[in-house]
Amino acid sequence: MPYSIINFSESPSLINTYLAELRDIDIQKDPMRFRYNLRRIGTLIGYEISKELDYRETKTTTPLGVATSKVLNDKIVLCAVLRAGLSLHEGLLNSFDDAENSFFAIYRKSNGTGAFDVHLEYHTSPNIDGKVLVIADPMIATGLTMEKVIRATLEYGRPKQIHIASIIGSKVGVTHIKRLFKDIKIWIGAIDEELTAKAYIVPGLGDAGDLSYGQKT
Repeated sequence: MPYSIINFSESPSLINTYLAELRDIDIQKDPMRFRYNLRRIGTLIGYEISKELDYRETKTTTPLGVATSKVLNDKIVLCAVLRAGLSLHEGLLNSFDDAENSFFAIYRKSNGTGAFDVHLEYHTSPNIDGKVLVIADPMIATGLTMEKVIRATLEYGRPKQIHIASIIGSKVGVTHIKRLFKDIKIWIGAIDEELTAKAYIVPGLGDAGDLSYGQKT
């Protein structure tokens, strides 16, 4: 995988259009539209990832004869980081409809010093040995959540490849992940320069989980 970070904002595509809507404070008032754009970007990222996977030739019988086709040979495991990653995960499923699935519930809690700790509450996954793992999380702020997900996922085996599908990351967070996991490929809509002391990405888009599914108490 020669290019380890694919930043879609660096070249024109439909992903840029959908991302602009996700950022827009007025369009964000419609959670159904917000979830729809996450799914659409997920489907497109899945398509881009598919270009780097392995295929096998197969014979397909048509009404008029037999056609030679190339079909996906890799086994795919899609991992959703709850709850924000659910719609992005659904979009990836549109591309990889035979994929196995894993789910990780993680939350951030203030530690009283102005910073926060990342807690893994729940996780479930199939065996990932020799499979292609795709982790869906819309936001990479500090990178600590993604780091914990990757380390926990590796308890289920050693994948052939690991891909991260994300919408927006901070430069700090993306750099943190690449420093720790050099063989991982990151597919991301945009990388923003600023990360505040409270770990908010600026300009970012806000809380993807709340915008998708309503505010939490």
